[in-house]
Amino acid sequence: MKEPTINPFPTITLVEIIDIIFVAILLYTAIVWAQRTRAAFVVRGMVILGIVYIVARYLELEMTAWIFQAFFAVFLIMIVVIFQEELRHLFERIAVWSLTHKRIPALRSTTVDILVRTVSDMAKDKIGGLIVVVGNDPIERHVEGGIPLDGALSEPLLKSIFDPHSPGHDGAVLVERDRVTRFATHLPLSKDLAQLVHLGTRHSAALGLAELTDALCLVISEERGTVSVARDGRLRRIENLNQLVEVIETFLKEKFPPAEKKPLSLEFVRQNWVAKTLSLSLAIGFWYVFVPGSTIVEATYNVPVRIEHLSADLALEGIEPREVAVTFTGPRRAFYLFEARKVEAVVDVSLADEGRRTFNLSEQNVRYPKDLTVREISPNRIRISVKKLPQPEAPAAQSDLRG
Repeated sequence: MKEPTINPFPTITLVEIIDIIFVAILLYTAIVWAQRTRAAFVVRGMVILGIVYIVARYLELEMTAWIFQAFFAVFLIMIVVIFQEELRHLFERIAVWSLTHKRIPALRSTTVDILVRTVSDMAKDKIGGLIVVVGNDPIERHVEGGIPLDGALSEPLLKSIFDPHSPGHDGAVLVERDRVTRFATHLPLSKDLAQLVHLGTRHSAALGLAELTDALCLVISEERGTVSVARDGRLRRIENLNQLVEVIETFLKEKFPPAEKKPLSLEFVRQNWVAKTLSLSLAIGFWYVFVPGSTIVEATYNVPVRIEHLSADLALEGIEPREVAVTFTGPRRAFYLFEARKVEAVVDVSLADEGRRTFNLSEQNVRYPKDLTVREISPNRIRISVKKLPQPEAPAAQSDLRG
């Protein structure tokens, strides 16, 4: 009997294609989120554990698989606890994204010039300062204190706020588009000591807010007269004014692009293409495993019959039949890695005597993957012939020869 073939390429409908695209978008969002937060290493660790669990299931390592099943039972709670802050941030980003489709007034062309000139002059005079250019993420729950201002952004205003004799010069200034909304504000401090070696509190505050939001933080060191920028959880030093202009312009263009429709271009595909390819591949893989893979199918295989525990004084003369047809049912995905050659019907003949004996077969006699179910065994009886082995004769006693 020819072994059945489970079609590995099931048909796909338009609705399922839309489903795959939607899941790919969600996965891409999660991957980008993990890359931009400190959760990346934790996510990698969980992926490794998932791979180990799959390998353990495939190799039928029962105890290892059981331990991982107990671990995954509390997996969702662990995700919420470990990623509490990051998940809150993600939901905020989703809420903000849903509100950003309304028309936003254009930025003034002098915004970048005002920020660059102010930061440059403060660095030359070694006047410390921290300017936060707010992006799309809400930052209210991350900042404390401060004095509301809501003044037009200008060079004299910024310099007067950061004047060493000003009571509010030690805090951060919040700039939202072309307005200075608040000054003397306290920001959360970062715990990333690797990036904060030999740096002060302002740099720690800038990095702390950049880890939690998409804001751009400009830091001026009063000790060294240097300028640093913090964005997306990364802190780096600015070497010249051209580099500072580029950083601010890039940030403003990304967060507040001109209100014009751009056609889909090849650049969209090339940008972060590794994450996009991985997301699409994972979405297709999940669909393949969980959608058509969940469909219940059945297949019949020829399974060899093996005799075990035959008494040492008996010899097996024959088995009728030597193979039986076993019909399995189960989810399609259980057949993807199904190895028919490892399946066999095992019969315990420890109680068999000499002659022809008949044994009934049931699913307990068949060794098969636990994701499948035995629906039918044909025939469900086998007959064996055994005979007794001749007993060896006892060696004749030899008399002692004496000379």
